[in-house]
Amino acid sequence: MIPLKTDRELDLMRQANRIVAVVLAEIEARIRPGVTTLELDAWAEERIRGLKGSPAFKGYGGRKGARPFPATLCTSINQEVVHGIPASARVLREGDIVGIDVGVVYDGYHGDGARTYAVGTVTTQARDLMDACRHSLDLGIAAAHAGGHLGDIAKAIDGCVRRAGFSVVRDLSGHGIGRGLHEDPQVLNYYDGRRGVKLKSRMTLAIEPMINAGSWEVCTLDDGWTVVTSDGSLSAHYEHTVALTDDGPEILTRC
Repeated sequence: MIPLKTDRELDLMRQANRIVAVVLAEIEARIRPGVTTLELDAWAEERIRGLKGSPAFKGYGGRKGARPFPATLCTSINQEVVHGIPASARVLREGDIVGIDVGVVYDGYHGDGARTYAVGTVTTQARDLMDACRHSLDLGIAAAHAGGHLGDIAKAIDGCVRRAGFSVVRDLSGHGIGRGLHEDPQVLNYYDGRRGVKLKSRMTLAIEPMINAGSWEVCTLDDGWTVVTSDGSLSAHYEHTVALTDDGPEILTRC
């Protein structure tokens, strides 16, 4: 059963996702060579709490067999797809790309969003990968209309990524979101030919394409969290939380 949100729930989700949007906007100025991902994490936790939210990821134990996630941000560098753990030894270097995933709880409701950032000057391939991922997210959101189907989102994302010459990660997906960080439905980024469930007004979805420069295949490191590309190729990740309305999709993770 996919929960449909009340007006009050949507208002609380707007508050949670506004905090996510602020953090993603403001952190860009802090991403530069020499900065550690742990420094970014400490800043983000302070900023979230200052805005009356709390970190959604810190202490989260959603991955089977893994210890609870120990940080506020997921910070994923270069070939790391998602769920990278911030650390003092993880220093950003010129030419890196880093995915920053932010989760916030506000009065019991969740916000979730992500962006990939360039550290200084990056390669043409890295820039093209980031652009393709961001564009695929835009198209996926545009396809998220009440009366349509989940498969419409996947088809829009997958087609965009394929046209750009990259691959969509298949082992990870977007998700419903609300009182829970992860709710039904699963929101695939690759198109498997199925229409999927019918979309309804007041559904809230975290749409998040993860795309690789090489193969779509991934694996998880021994820390139980960090997902990396199997072939060592670059990966990019963008995410918005979206509310479906009778007038079209409303992007909640926007300042």
